[in-house]
Amino acid sequence: MKLAKTIGELKEFGDTSRTTKEEMRNNLLAQIRDSKKRFPGIIGYERTVIPQLENAILSKHDIILLGLRGQAKTRICRQLVEFLDEYIPVIHGSELNESPFEPVSTRNIKLVQDAGDELEIDWLHREQRYQEKLATPDVSIADLIGDIDPIKAVREKLDLSDEEVIHWGIIPRTNRGLFAINELPDLQPRIQVALLNILEENDLQIRGFPIRIPLDMMLVFTANPEDYTNRGNIITPLKDRISSQINTHYPDSLDDGMKITQQEAWIERGNKVTIPNLIKEVIEQIAFEARENEYVDQSSGVSARLPISAYENLISNIERRAAINAEDDYFPRLCDIYAVIGSIVGKVEMVYEGELEGPTILAVNLIGEAVRRTFERHFPLPRKEATTPEEMVRNENIYEAITDYFSTGRQLELSDEMPLSMYKSRLDEVIGLKKLAQKLYNSLDERETYLIMEFILEGLHRMNMIAKESPDNKFIYSDMIENILRK
Repeated sequence: MKLAKTIGELKEFGDTSRTTKEEMRNNLLAQIRDSKKRFPGIIGYERTVIPQLENAILSKHDIILLGLRGQAKTRICRQLVEFLDEYIPVIHGSELNESPFEPVSTRNIKLVQDAGDELEIDWLHREQRYQEKLATPDVSIADLIGDIDPIKAVREKLDLSDEEVIHWGIIPRTNRGLFAINELPDLQPRIQVALLNILEENDLQIRGFPIRIPLDMMLVFTANPEDYTNRGNIITPLKDRISSQINTHYPDSLDDGMKITQQEAWIERGNKVTIPNLIKEVIEQIAFEARENEYVDQSSGVSARLPISAYENLISNIERRAAINAEDDYFPRLCDIYAVIGSIVGKVEMVYEGELEGPTILAVNLIGEAVRRTFERHFPLPRKEATTPEEMVRNENIYEAITDYFSTGRQLELSDEMPLSMYKSRLDEVIGLKKLAQKLYNSLDERETYLIMEFILEGLHRMNMIAKESPDNKFIYSDMIENILRK
């Protein structure tokens, strides 16, 4: 595509100027008509957040995304640039990205008049039209809007009342684009006040000098509801001027959560790591359990980064075991799940009772609950012990052979560092376990059969059918009653 170099050439192409919000509105409508996918990579918001976002764009609104940590708020902000034109013309050298047809600064208004059709223009790509700022208590009005630059006044021999001595802040420099402020409540109230006129009247006042600059942009804000009480607040007049408030949320289903984790996690490691769906479910279920746990501060939320980090740590533990044993086996074991504790403890905020419990114990309990829930979805539940002959017929316990094995006083020790041959031979010691695993779960890989065997043991432990101890990163399964008496 040939791009014009002067305003005269631009006029020949019939280029017309549109506001940023009109541009986004028209481009969004065109994408909808063409059935083009909008907001790629944003999963689980198809019927909730995305329709509201699109309505806000079509209404030419400024937007605030309100939600807990790890709900893709910043990613959504950055994807809004896809509704801008690929390139727009700007006056060459303009700090404010001014349109050659509608200059806004005194200097460029005069330049357009003097240069006529020979006015030199540049082209600004859509990616250059997006800026964002993380709100922190030290952000100043000068950072966002601008300030008088006395050095420039002396160098250029200009009066301090001259518009040319202003050092523009990041917001005016994003004119004709998108500007996002993350964590808006962290911005001091007096700084928030400075945004009021930008949202409505486009009036800027710097150091007492009234300046009329009709800024053309869409403003997008993000905020965490927790911040309203912990670190700050959004002043009411500012919130009133933000036309659309859109609430984000965590994945509603385990499938959506797993898709997000698979999309975001670093999986490609240059080896043959294979993670079956059963393990993926457990990893994702940990986050779901944390979002319901009474010891976790639910007002802080549990980020989608938890299962992503856990998944990456799981793969790393598999790689580590393969390196320790000099094996080419990159298949997970259930005991690998406990290697993700480091991905949990730093990502959950605990209430007082949780602090007393301790972050590591809480993490282990979350993993245990995730295993139990996954076991309940895929395997028959153990039956209650029968007390009459009729109940014995009706309540067949398919796990009886397994529990009987441990009731004779035998134990089974497993480890995430064991060589594969030892891991298999240990599990094979439990009479009837392999046959039961093959019956209950259709495995295409022998290694998955052994994973299911271990899963059954862990499931029975979580159902209080057998006991388990974990000394020195080992997992020792034994009889429940004997374990209680021994203690």
